[in-house]
Amino acid sequence: MATINFTVHRRPAVLVAPASPTPRELKRLSDFDDQESLRFRIPVIHFYKSKESMAMGCSGDPAVVIRDAVARALVPYYPFAGRLREHDGGKLAVDCTGEGVLFVEADADVCLEQFGDVTRLACGGFVLALRLNHTMADALGLTQFLGAVAELARGVAQAPTVRPVWERHLLEGQRNPPPRIISDGLELWYEAEMADDDGDNIIPSSLNLKDDDMALRSFFFGPGEIAAIRDQLSPDLQKRASRFDVIAGWLWKHRTMALAPDYSADEPMLILVVVNARGRDREATGCAGIPTGYYGNAFAIPVAVSTAGELCANPVSYAVGLVKEAKDKVDMEYMRSAANLIVLRGRRSPRFTVGMYSLTDETKARFHDLDFGWGRPVYGGPAEAVGTPALPWLSSFILPFKNASGEDGAVVPVCLPRLAMDRLVDEMGKLRRRSPADVQQPRHGFPAIVKRSAL
Repeated sequence: MATINFTVHRRPAVLVAPASPTPRELKRLSDFDDQESLRFRIPVIHFYKSKESMAMGCSGDPAVVIRDAVARALVPYYPFAGRLREHDGGKLAVDCTGEGVLFVEADADVCLEQFGDVTRLACGGFVLALRLNHTMADALGLTQFLGAVAELARGVAQAPTVRPVWERHLLEGQRNPPPRIISDGLELWYEAEMADDDGDNIIPSSLNLKDDDMALRSFFFGPGEIAAIRDQLSPDLQKRASRFDVIAGWLWKHRTMALAPDYSADEPMLILVVVNARGRDREATGCAGIPTGYYGNAFAIPVAVSTAGELCANPVSYAVGLVKEAKDKVDMEYMRSAANLIVLRGRRSPRFTVGMYSLTDETKARFHDLDFGWGRPVYGGPAEAVGTPALPWLSSFILPFKNASGEDGAVVPVCLPRLAMDRLVDEMGKLRRRSPADVQQPRHGFPAIVKRSAL
């Protein structure tokens, strides 16, 4: 895609405070919130087409509509209008000062149709972008807040439909946790960090990934690709494996195969799967678990472990089964145990190896459904193609996507060394050739945020 040159005129930043008085208090974050690895800002971006606002009685200026809705939403979500403070032992808490959130309005002499594959759009659309400190909320918590803003902006509610719930104590670890906690790959991950803590965040491995030799491609998984992978699974997994399990297992296996010439067969391979813990106890046991409206960090990262040799030698059913087994462990007992592990390790970030791969399903966060009065966004979701820009090979998002033929599916941006990427592209080609003819469709590009074509 050619470079786009345009001018942006930024107006002075303003603080948007809650529309009415809010409590002044200090609120502790949970131990899940307070992990060292979450002390960064989540970048999110939405592109909207130009159309007359459907918001009731508004000026039609999206900046005015959204700014007013944010002020009203900050009344029930008043911790967002406060400031993070570090207390004894480095523990974070929110000082609910009511100061507000920073809001910047800008005008740009560019049309949405110029942004790569975001095509066939009239000029005059707008972009909504934000950054949120990850310690305050996860993706589902953020979309819960933005959903409240959207309801108020459209005038369909006087107060958010979903009542926000703080309750961060639910995911607090014990102050003196037991020495043995979770028996799975999560402990292996932390143990690697404890065993060789030399200040470097990357553990030495048999593979050396060079940033100047990396390629970024996006892989599309529609009904045809999913069906082709399911056909390779055991009868039990064909029935029980979710779309996430199928995509994660296939990528874990074939990403490893793509890198295999540079790996020793006994190289540990870990896939970190991000799992939303909301409602899991309710589904399994009828217990309340994490309440509806909780907007803090409520995700687990169970870890499936194998070796490069085992992943390459076994059918894809092996990898899918390991992913599903790791995911199925997550319940409130697991979450409390993981919180204890976080406390035991001093809330430090575990170190990484090039044998690790993290996958997050952003389709569940539903950024793409947020309607502030101008309809659903052309694109809504992460503002970066990979979850860890400093280590682009480490993580991927699963994002909702509709191809040129109108086929709904998911797209996954992946970053690998160029030779390994060529091998992975070949594997995707083989998968497409296995796809049932009645669902196989031509593929089209991914929105400009990824800046690559979807395979």
